[in-house]
Amino acid sequence: MAAVVAATALKGRGARNARVLRGILSGATANKASQNRTRALQSHSSPECKEEPETLSPELEYIPRKRGKNPMKAVGLAWYSLYTRTWLGYLFYRQQLRRARNRYPKGHSRTQPRLFNGVKVLPIPVLSDNYSYLIIDTHARLAVAVDPSDPQAVQASIEKEGVNLVAILCTHKHWDHSGGNRDLRRRHQDCRVYGSPQDGIPYLTHPLCHQDVVSVGRLQIQALATPGHTQGHLVYLLDGEPYKGPSCLFSGDLLFLSGCGRTFEGTAETMLSSLDTVLGLGDDTLLWPGHEYAEENLGFAGVVEPENLARERKMQWVQRQRMERKSTCPSTLGEERSYNPFLRTHCLVLQEALGPGPGPTRDDGCSRAQLLEKLRQLKDLHKSK
Repeated sequence: MAAVVAATALKGRGARNARVLRGILSGATANKASQNRTRALQSHSSPECKEEPETLSPELEYIPRKRGKNPMKAVGLAWYSLYTRTWLGYLFYRQQLRRARNRYPKGHSRTQPRLFNGVKVLPIPVLSDNYSYLIIDTHARLAVAVDPSDPQAVQASIEKEGVNLVAILCTHKHWDHSGGNRDLRRRHQDCRVYGSPQDGIPYLTHPLCHQDVVSVGRLQIQALATPGHTQGHLVYLLDGEPYKGPSCLFSGDLLFLSGCGRTFEGTAETMLSSLDTVLGLGDDTLLWPGHEYAEENLGFAGVVEPENLARERKMQWVQRQRMERKSTCPSTLGEERSYNPFLRTHCLVLQEALGPGPGPTRDDGCSRAQLLEKLRQLKDLHKSK
């Protein structure tokens, strides 16, 4: 039935898009049993182990993007459980780190720092598509690292900038976001490691709760609880007021340019609530995501919403950037609202094409969560052309 609804909604918008979406939908139906097994396995995972390895988003968050080759897809949550609850995950992370350093000795993308009034945001390309960040108070020469998965690359940037690392902010436990904590903490012994106590962050020294604020020099950075990808996922909001500039959101694996993270340790309702937390921020907020997924995500957005002109314009820009191996971050939350399907579950065009519609009680929150779950399911099955 879903395939018929989607194909009807897309009628007249291009036969190719309709065929692609219909094929994805039928594949989603065939994989329903697998999804149920995934949820069952999730419910038994423990978030309390201190050194919980993990990072393999089924989007393959750090394996070089060779189309159609995704080791997470074959084993699903069984591999995720091994990756997050045993040292197998850490060993896998170390292997991927070595491969990425060999393949991308200068990083997978060319990045540009953003300089404001006394504040500098420096993206650091690590692994094969991750981003770490340095947030620098340029007056005090103090730095905060966000998700430092490659300690060698982050340390090189610290030395180049001539700053003192005083804090590490971890969005979540996955090794491609937390793998550098140990080495950086040993090198910078006064450095504090912040993150959620629910998430098993390696070498955590300062647990954070929702809306806690970390102060470093003139930097005021607020932690926002955004569970779903992991139980304790946090995003970090740098307040723009002290430096008279835009606020900056470091979103980890919650939100990407035109995408969102997989719901490994939560429900669609949980993830929707977390995305709504971000939607409550200002349009001029700069989005600094945890991965370079822009081109693939925009390709999927074009399948589910083919007539979105904002998406088409952004895709053209992204393709020009990627042809030169330039980074696509940051975008703004205002931009994301216009083309990111995971932030558009309230939009009628997506509801008509994919959503089940309001239930008997006309519970809009429920129907949006169902639509988000469908979008995530389709994205997991989608392959960019």
